[in-house]
Amino acid sequence: MTLFGREPRGFRPNPAPAVGTRSRILLRFRVPGWDLIVRQTIVEPGGDSGWHYHDGTLFVLVTGSTLSHPGLDCVPVSYRPGRMFREPAGRAHAHTARNRTRKPLRLTVVHLRPKGSPLSRPVPGPECDRTVS
Repeated sequence: MTLFGREPRGFRPNPAPAVGTRSRILLRFRVPGWDLIVRQTIVEPGGDSGWHYHDGTLFVLVTGSTLSHPGLDCVPVSYRPGRMFREPAGRAHAHTARNRTRKPLRLTVVHLRPKGSPLSRPVPGPECDRTVS
């Protein structure tokens, strides 16, 4: 296992389609064929990650406020502070992360992804989301 660098200490805005979100990478490890990344994200009130999916599995700890986390079927899913969950890999598990509360949402995320793949891949939101947002 090789540590291959740390990001600067400050949070940086996440790229579009995210709105009202910023992140920082705490640790990166490389093992043969895989990257393991520990990342913190803040989603401001009204913020949204934009629809996306991941090439690898994520483990997420929610703190600060409640995460709204609908999938492609637009069924409302919420995770309260202190909750941990696993996010499966692949386009079939596309989702968005929203903060519909009045205080910042904090996520601590462990990404286990194939070596060199992006943190996420943007996708168009489902038709059902255009009527419920």
